Amino acid sequence: MEESKKTPYHPKGDFFDLKRNGTSVRKEIFAGLTTFFTMSYILFVNPQVLGQTGMDQQAVFLATIIASTIGTLVMGLFANVPYALAPGMGLNAFFTYTVCFALHFTWQQALAMVFICGLINILITVTKFRKAIIKSIPRSVQNAIGGGIGIFVAYIGIKDAGLLQFTSDPGTYTLTDSKTVVASGSAVPAIVSLNTPSVLLTLFGIVLIVVLLMLNTKGAILIGIIATTLVGIPFGVTDFSGASISFATLGESFSRLGTTFGAAFGPQGMGSLFADSSKTLLVIMTIFAFSLSDTFDTIGTFIGTGRRTGIFSEADEKALEKSRGFNTKMDRALFADAIATSIGAIFGTSNTTTYVESAAGIGAGGRTGLTSVTTAVMFLISIVIAPVAGCIPAAATAPALIIVGIMMMSSFKEIDWPNLEEAIPAFGAGIFMALCYSISYGIAAGFIFYCIVKMAKGKFKEIHPILLVSAILFILNFIVLAVLQ
Repeated sequence: MEESKKTPYHPKGDFFDLKRNGTSVRKEIFAGLTTFFTMSYILFVNPQVLGQTGMDQQAVFLATIIASTIGTLVMGLFANVPYALAPGMGLNAFFTYTVCFALHFTWQQALAMVFICGLINILITVTKFRKAIIKSIPRSVQNAIGGGIGIFVAYIGIKDAGLLQFTSDPGTYTLTDSKTVVASGSAVPAIVSLNTPSVLLTLFGIVLIVVLLMLNTKGAILIGIIATTLVGIPFGVTDFSGASISFATLGESFSRLGTTFGAAFGPQGMGSLFADSSKTLLVIMTIFAFSLSDTFDTIGTFIGTGRRTGIFSEADEKALEKSRGFNTKMDRALFADAIATSIGAIFGTSNTTTYVESAAGIGAGGRTGLTSVTTAVMFLISIVIAPVAGCIPAAATAPALIIVGIMMMSSFKEIDWPNLEEAIPAFGAGIFMALCYSISYGIAAGFIFYCIVKMAKGKFKEIHPILLVSAILFILNFIVLAVLQ
């Protein structure tokens, strides 16, 4: 009995417990490859975003790979769940455009704040505060988060595929100092003309994956990505001409990594972060904003993808409430996510977090840490084959995200929609997530509306204290961000 407690997930002869999870090595590898291809864009986008702050792009490229590899490996080997980690897109934008550009912190100071954020995440995980947050979320809101992530993932695919265009009338948008166009709510979305190769290729990919799924073809999503990539070659959408591998360039990248590695602890980073007492409150609030988004993005991803697929079963959730240390999958997964942010900051990148694109691998059948290990290996190999991986067009990966989003929306069926007391918070969590392009903002809407509904119905005692405090913190966060703009 004592031995089973020590190894709850890895019986003899099966480290990843594949049989109990109803999966196989082949299926897990397919799932890991699917996850990698749907999120590999971060390898090229993250250096572009953070590079605007003055950081060396080649150094950020390597830091992104290292942080993603380590974080994903820990998730797979320690937690045995099929989630991949990488620097978060929304969080890297906050790092660049808000912390560095709007608040005028140096990128070294921003890295220092990210490192502190990671320590905070470790602390609230070890002290079970993250688990307490999960327990405080009503089941209807949790189901809404699951369905909302489905909409969010599908919307990412639709947007990445270039299927939408937005029209803004003169005077309804502004151009920021960083040349970013900020449009008002008058921007009207519409479908693009279906007459460009990339759009037509996307439609081909969607139809192909749908047909493969209807035929119960194993590895349907990964096959769809590869086939769509190959079909795109004669149409000029897939271009392998720049896919040469240069070890000289690789060596130069490693030499430049020294410009970001440990910069968070230097005189321009941690050494000057609290030097100006007038900015102390601003520093604390910025760290809080980093931590709040990171924490709820991760919780939302775990809840949204884990329950429906059985990765986090009801038995595991009940064990979570009584467990000590790291005895459940959720315990280990939360800890793996928590340490990844600080590791990323050490090497030189913004918050490393659990990726919602992991849903693509889960949709392809991934159920254990072998999926994550496969993704991590692909990240590591990307140091050499990055030019090749970068040639896979968004038109090939977007269909996978759209189909996976459809799969995940089944969580909405568990919600009692005719009951407005349940429907209003569920709408806030499920719909705002995609419309605001943020998991944490969707959760914020769900929490806030839940509190409003319960108070209006005279059921204040039904609001869990942690949920109420979280809602208040979200409101304060919105106020601070409004003041800083």
